[in-house]
Amino acid sequence: MTRVSVDQIPVDVPASATLLDAIRAAGKSVPTLCHDERLTPSASCRVCLVDADGNGPVASCSTPVREGLRIGVQVGDQWRRDALQAIVAGLPSRALELPADRSELVRLCQELAVSADSAEVLAESRGTDLSHPYVKLDRDLCIACDRCVRACAEIQGTFAITLTGRGPDTVVAPGTGGLWAGSDCVSCGACVDTCPTGALSEPGLLDLGPIERWTRTTCGYCGVGCTLDVATRGQDVVTVRPAMDGSVNRGHACAKGRFAHGFVHSPDRLRTPLVRRNGRLAESTWDEALDLVADHLRRIPDPDRFAVISSARATNEENYLIQKFARVVLGTNNVDNCARLCHAPSAAGLAATFGLGGGTNSFEDLDDCDAILLAGANPTDAHPVVGSRLLQRTLDGARLIVVDPRRTSLARHADVHLAPRPGTNVAVFNGLAHLLIRDDLIDPDFLRTRATGYEALRELADAYPPEQVEKLSGVPAADLTAAAHLYGEANTPAIFYGLGITEHRYGTDGVRTLANLAVLCGAVGTETGGGVNPLRGQNNVQGASDMGALPDLLPGYQKVTDDEARDRFDTSWQARLPSTPGLRIPQMFDAARAGELDVLWVVGEDVLATDPNTAAVRGALDACPLVICNDLFLSSTAAAADVVLPVASWLEKDGTFVNFDRRFQRVRQVLVPPDGVRTDFAVFAEVARRLGRDLGCETSAAALDECASLAPHFAGLSHRRLEAGALHWPVAPGGDGTPTLYRDGFATPDRRAHLAARPYLPTETEPSPEYPFLLVTGRRAEHYNAGGMTRRTPSVGLRTKESLDVAPGDAACLGLEEGAFVEVTSASGSTVLPVTITDEVTAGEMFAGFHFPGAGVNELTSSVTDDPTSCPEYKLTAVRVRRIAPPGRS
Repeated sequence: MTRVSVDQIPVDVPASATLLDAIRAAGKSVPTLCHDERLTPSASCRVCLVDADGNGPVASCSTPVREGLRIGVQVGDQWRRDALQAIVAGLPSRALELPADRSELVRLCQELAVSADSAEVLAESRGTDLSHPYVKLDRDLCIACDRCVRACAEIQGTFAITLTGRGPDTVVAPGTGGLWAGSDCVSCGACVDTCPTGALSEPGLLDLGPIERWTRTTCGYCGVGCTLDVATRGQDVVTVRPAMDGSVNRGHACAKGRFAHGFVHSPDRLRTPLVRRNGRLAESTWDEALDLVADHLRRIPDPDRFAVISSARATNEENYLIQKFARVVLGTNNVDNCARLCHAPSAAGLAATFGLGGGTNSFEDLDDCDAILLAGANPTDAHPVVGSRLLQRTLDGARLIVVDPRRTSLARHADVHLAPRPGTNVAVFNGLAHLLIRDDLIDPDFLRTRATGYEALRELADAYPPEQVEKLSGVPAADLTAAAHLYGEANTPAIFYGLGITEHRYGTDGVRTLANLAVLCGAVGTETGGGVNPLRGQNNVQGASDMGALPDLLPGYQKVTDDEARDRFDTSWQARLPSTPGLRIPQMFDAARAGELDVLWVVGEDVLATDPNTAAVRGALDACPLVICNDLFLSSTAAAADVVLPVASWLEKDGTFVNFDRRFQRVRQVLVPPDGVRTDFAVFAEVARRLGRDLGCETSAAALDECASLAPHFAGLSHRRLEAGALHWPVAPGGDGTPTLYRDGFATPDRRAHLAARPYLPTETEPSPEYPFLLVTGRRAEHYNAGGMTRRTPSVGLRTKESLDVAPGDAACLGLEEGAFVEVTSASGSTVLPVTITDEVTAGEMFAGFHFPGAGVNELTSSVTDDPTSCPEYKLTAVRVRRIAPPGRS
């Protein structure tokens, strides 16, 4: 520690502290304008000037402390006022006419009594850039403080903006030149949030009037779980800001969470139930719609002729009530959620290896990692806040290994990029295990005391030397060796992975063989390991599974076949629960097509857009006598349903979500649902009452309390406790949660990690003369899932349509130029897409997103699934491509 004095007040601060830190530690303050706690100091504005040892003014934000330094704050009052007056003199008068809650500059001028009258105010002259839907640039308000440039570089990691010009003509500008809309900006809003003057702002922000209230909630888009502060005026969202103390996002957000909230007031928002009459959906009353649903359910001859697809977009409490409804009211375990389609192999693989089906580590553990293995994930697009943190950790010195067929943004920053042929993950991970063992990069003590299955894995790995893996996967032997050494020689390596590992014919094997690497190196369940961490796609896909919206598991991952666990639920719920696992989502569709399902209830999922083999899904919906759909909009699935119920969005709900690292966080109601709209919680409770059953949970808080009383993993959770901050499950009564798992032993029966000796099995999907290309599907940064929310916001201007990514060489061979239209055909179906030519994909491979239902991308994907979990093989579809005339032309 270093002792300094602040206006003669002694204070001890760390040796790395600045004068500003010392001033605040002494309970005093000085104004700042170019300073942001998240960024490196710039000292460009001089508004924080103080005296140092009587030798005159220094910038307190950037000057380091030294032993015995005497800091004079009060003496610098006039210096700071003069500095601010000089800044104001370079601005037009309207810079000080902004509302104080929209301008840091205005607030500071009020604090220091600086006005336009006290400085020579210049006229406006430099113009505006209104090209971007979410970022407005007013050059005349720019003071060249550099905060936006530093935020773009240090928070987002995009380096999209810069300062141009010299002297008084210095102004922020897109780094590529030209208009903001044509720049590398990813619309995260970090520049807007940090700008102190309004030079960068949200278009139309001032039109909504003053802010009436702020509400803290959790983002309802991807599974990162960013904490957001939402400002409202009446029923309008004025602005959304990432919480600076957000437990995951630390003052950062992406375009979706930060800006894409306008869908709540979309003119095509459903506001009244719809019922199919004479083949057409027509408006109905709630009573009529719910009576129709209840009457059908009452007449079902066998409870297993009912199935419900719960929602990864709904709260934990809603998912808890939905699965309770299926089991108590209908008496069936036919309940599932979309985790089946993405991370079911994670739950199965991680549970088999470690004992629990969630990620092993808190995201905070990344801060201490010196090597990152990122496999089958493009978080820059799918989980932007995670992608930015991974990039920043890499720029700070951590080594990065990327395993992905595509040359993603993070792959371009990687020390080693392994680009295996799709479907060969298991071969690659077995090859890495071979090298870790061969080159003595393993942790023998950990393997001896905390793992089992090593000998079987060692014997299997012998068959995967680098040269053999190169033949199987296309990954060069030298690159594989380099990757093994980067991971194996690291002190604290971490694994992050995504759907490129799970959505395969052998997805569970992919998870288990990837987890092997962490076990071999003792990098899980220890202080020197970043563990194995799946990046969840939807906002509450982890929580939907945690709450028991699964056909074989009750809340807290208790098996429906476990008599003791089931008896506990029987007693609490006053019902006899079925002991036979129910149908998974693909089996629900099979049963519907076979005439074995009478009612299918789909909650918040557009299965006709997001599930594989659209033709087969459409056949299931057509064959089922009653399809019920809860949604915000008339999605393609809702349009095919018999009853459509308008429900609330995440901004209109109270409850909790669980993010990708098992973190329970509060979701607070920001807006009142529109007239005619109900929550999923209220809908299921009311249908249960019409069927003569009381589900017993009157509020979402009561639902979580009941769940906590029945599921040991969640025993210490409640809304009240979560008001103080997020908690990672397992949470014991009175405990603080478990950010990092397995420090005291694994959750398997023998308390050891179980290595998996799983051979590489070639996929059934291979290129052929008829279908010579391999198609991978996934997410784009601008949109979310089927795009139901984001396509109803200005985000649609960032990406207006889906396209097919094609490698330059393939485009040349096919005679395709940028924007050309092609018919893409697989064994399952066909669709038409425009072409984007990019080096992100390898020759022979193509990529498309699925956010635009009209693009029909899932018309192409097949019904092939992972055997243990029924997770579809989205990441591997053989296709052929044929150029056609643009749609609408002969």
